[in-house]
Amino acid sequence: MKRISVLALASLLLAPVLSAQGLGELFQKAKEEVKAAKWSDALKTFDSLDQASQAPGAEAQRKQLEPVLAFYRGVCLANLDKTAEAQAQFESYLALNPNASVDRGMYSKKAVDAFEKARKTIASRGEPAGPSAGTLAAAYRDFQITDVVADPPKENWNEGPVRVLLTSDEKRDWNVLSDPVSRSEFVTKFWAARDPKPETPDNEFRQEFEKRVAFADKYFVQDEVRGSLTDRGMVFLLLGPPTYVGRRPINTGEDTADSQGMSTAGRHDAEIAQANARTSSASGKVSSSSQNTIASQNVGTSAVDAGHNWREIWHYRKELLPAGVPYQQVDFEFVTRKGYGKNVLQRNTDALSTMDIVRQKLKSGAKTS
Repeated sequence: MKRISVLALASLLLAPVLSAQGLGELFQKAKEEVKAAKWSDALKTFDSLDQASQAPGAEAQRKQLEPVLAFYRGVCLANLDKTAEAQAQFESYLALNPNASVDRGMYSKKAVDAFEKARKTIASRGEPAGPSAGTLAAAYRDFQITDVVADPPKENWNEGPVRVLLTSDEKRDWNVLSDPVSRSEFVTKFWAARDPKPETPDNEFRQEFEKRVAFADKYFVQDEVRGSLTDRGMVFLLLGPPTYVGRRPINTGEDTADSQGMSTAGRHDAEIAQANARTSSASGKVSSSSQNTIASQNVGTSAVDAGHNWREIWHYRKELLPAGVPYQQVDFEFVTRKGYGKNVLQRNTDALSTMDIVRQKLKSGAKTS
């Protein structure tokens, strides 16, 4: 199939976008800053354009803007020598426009190199099942779930997806309940306490949470572990879809031998995952592949097969972060490595503190994005 040039594609995509009041002016300003090599200024303008496109009624324009924003952000980041971030942006762009090409006469060697590396990375690994890195947010916006069946809560309700919301006091209170009636009453009060608009018949917080659970269960499942109980599922339940996603192979000698502190999942989380795996297994045993997913093991100093060893990074920009998070962007890194696990969330200060802030806000049903 013949490749489409980025410039031609951008013109086609942005025709309806530019008709929206304010978006055209911002886009033109950003383009002028790119031409003038004012990379940092252009990134700020693109951020403003991104935020403006989130206004009610601009959904169609935003959907058309997303790939163009990813491309130009990649250009700016590459010229600022932020190669990994640039490649992630170009991967997001190519996920939506796999046949696009870049004009070597118009863009710098840094930008072209990052673009081609993104293409090679995508080609070498293949895209995972489900929405690609560049379309995760769009897929979630279009995702629909059927009515949730309100079955009586089981004894292990607290070990399911809702565990990311439970406070220490709620966990203690649940553990002393011994009959179905008291458990049903507990669950009713639990959701009522998080209802942002108790005067309305719907509980918007619960509906959003259940949508995230259904989406995670569909797209993030790992072996016998349901998607909402994986590390990626946990982050998705707390924060929703990221601004964009990047993935790249782990090269030989890049990773370390120390596996301590690599996952935010503790011993109790591993026990829960194993219990779920046994429940869904016909033999009642946990397969070796599941063990790799739910248990941290010692890791060698090199990843000999980059096709099976990679880093996936979810980038959340300021507009998707809750009030109180002191960062302009927070990155959640998931590592897949033979002998270590699949999509294991890495411990870093920004990610851990952000999740703590989100959990605090979710106690009262507050919006996190």
